Amino acid sequence: MGPSSPVQYALEGAVATAGELIRWLRDNLEMFRESGDIERLASRVDSTEDVYFVPAFSGLFAPYWQPDARGLIIGLTRYTNKHHIARAALEAVCFQTKELLEAMNKDSGIPLTALLVDGGMTVNDLLMQVQADLLGIEVVRPSVSEMTAFGVAVAAGLAEGVNAWCAKFKSSDESIERMHRFVPQISAEERDLRYSRWKMAVQRSMQWVQPDVKRETSEESDKAPHQLQPHVAATAFMCSSLAMALLAIIRHI
Repeated sequence: MGPSSPVQYALEGAVATAGELIRWLRDNLEMFRESGDIERLASRVDSTEDVYFVPAFSGLFAPYWQPDARGLIIGLTRYTNKHHIARAALEAVCFQTKELLEAMNKDSGIPLTALLVDGGMTVNDLLMQVQADLLGIEVVRPSVSEMTAFGVAVAAGLAEGVNAWCAKFKSSDESIERMHRFVPQISAEERDLRYSRWKMAVQRSMQWVQPDVKRETSEESDKAPHQLQPHVAATAFMCSSLAMALLAIIRHI
């Protein structure tokens, strides 16, 4: 680390909704109490039964960059239940990761042979296995789940002029053994089929927000009260006139 060290570059991909999707199922739909419960819920079924969840709550980020997209759940049948939807939500996170890695492979020209993961969601074993299945490569989870924060601390401590650590951190056989490796367990044919179905679902989520139509609808709603007033006034006038006529007849009798 430091000005005399070689420059290191990194590619970063942005996903609009990943962990937030799990919180949405928990808080908005109240499908479970704790975020960690989704693994148990999704494990009750072996597949989504062709249900796909595109969590484009605020549009689609990389690699689509479609702000007009909106979320959808597609492929529902009368047999679909909350377990299928929970599993489809986990798969949605994995599909989005797969799309980012494909974009990175294309930009860098260096195909990944394994994916190292960290963060709160990586404690979900089902999610990690699905990720390995859909990527077709190993997913490696270190014993430290928040490895990004740990790496920042190590990098800062090893910076030139700081030297906060008494020894440099290096990969060792012992640290590799402590890593949990998830190996793909589905065929390439199944992987490609499910990915193509995901792509179909994503396409259907696009161009949902139409500003022009929305503005026209808003303008029409603004005019509605003014258009209604003459009719209300006329109706009130007719009712009051009828009441006065009846009162006159009763008095005459």
